[in-house]
Amino acid sequence: MSINSLSTSTVASTTATKARNGLQELGSDQFIALMVAQMRNQDPMKPTEPSEFLGQLAQFSTVSGVRAMQDSMTDMVTAMRSSQMLSGTSLVGRDVLAASRVINHDGVSAVSGAIEVPLGVSSATMMIKDSNGALVRRIPLSTQAGLNDFAWDGKNDAGAAVPPGRYSVEVDARSANRAESVSASTEIFHQE
Repeated sequence: MSINSLSTSTVASTTATKARNGLQELGSDQFIALMVAQMRNQDPMKPTEPSEFLGQLAQFSTVSGVRAMQDSMTDMVTAMRSSQMLSGTSLVGRDVLAASRVINHDGVSAVSGAIEVPLGVSSATMMIKDSNGALVRRIPLSTQAGLNDFAWDGKNDAGAAVPPGRYSVEVDARSANRAESVSASTEIFHQE
């Protein structure tokens, strides 16, 4: 078999498949035309039951409804994606807080963020630990209820700079000698 005959048969097969797929797409005009032709050409001695026609109409309307719903869902997803992209552009050039208990310290820049402190806390301390879990720095925090800012200069308790790496953040908050759960958010900076 030569390459030319192979490519010709492939093209013919592809064209036949497209033609079959095109025939499978039945619009409302074609459907009505087929029903009218079916009614005109039915055997007068054995007419088709009206319930069969109604069943065919119901099937067609169901398929049409599902297609319309799929189109609507596709349009809605596209609109939501566009909306999310537009919303994201409003954050360009701004600082964003993202909930995290991990700090990626570059060894140079200070890290800032915020801690959500619950109402009634009498003392709060942020503890920064290295990747082995060893305590690197303890930073006292405000006990004011709500979002409170913090900053870590990248140094340990002795004042020495720590190497770059991943550090974890834990907060010990107490109210009437009872530990409270506090969430930490580190600040993500926009890079220019």
